[in-house]
Amino acid sequence: MARKAPEINAGSMADIAFLLLIFFLVTTTMDVDTGITRRLPPPVEDPDQDIDVKERNVMKVLVNSRDRLMVNGKEAFVENLKEIAKDFMAIHPDNPEYPEVQAKFIEELNREIVTSKGIISLKNDRGTSYKMYIAVQNELAAAFNEMKNELSIELYGVKYSQLVDERSIKGINKAIPVRISEAEPQDIGGL
Repeated sequence: MARKAPEINAGSMADIAFLLLIFFLVTTTMDVDTGITRRLPPPVEDPDQDIDVKERNVMKVLVNSRDRLMVNGKEAFVENLKEIAKDFMAIHPDNPEYPEVQAKFIEELNREIVTSKGIISLKNDRGTSYKMYIAVQNELAAAFNEMKNELSIELYGVKYSQLVDERSIKGINKAIPVRISEAEPQDIGGL
């Protein structure tokens, strides 16, 4: 007489697998995509219209394929870019070396603020490393953030990031808009 092989009770295997699945779903963290926060400008109503920007109002930032940086035709270093951008965007009335300024009433701040007409034009080579691209973006963003902090402290006594009133935040953003124009990457060549 042949002996029967003993059966293994697998009834609880499904329960254990389900519990392990729940455990891994609850304890696993997902990587959150990070990126560069930029607010896109509104669509251009007449795309064929040329916008005339004076040369003195534009700070040209170029990054070549060897990650060398030039600002307005002069070699620069990423470590200095924030201060160069802040100086360019700062108010220098009647100085032809810097951008024009304009006084405008900002309703949210309930005052007239003198603002710069400056624009930072950023152009990268197709071969620019991602690390350099991010470093340049970070320095430019830091320059605008510091200027917003300085104005916020002057007006409200707290940093821009600590403002809770939407009206004040909107006013600071109008007084110091992030004006970075980024061109499509091209082959810039040697700098």
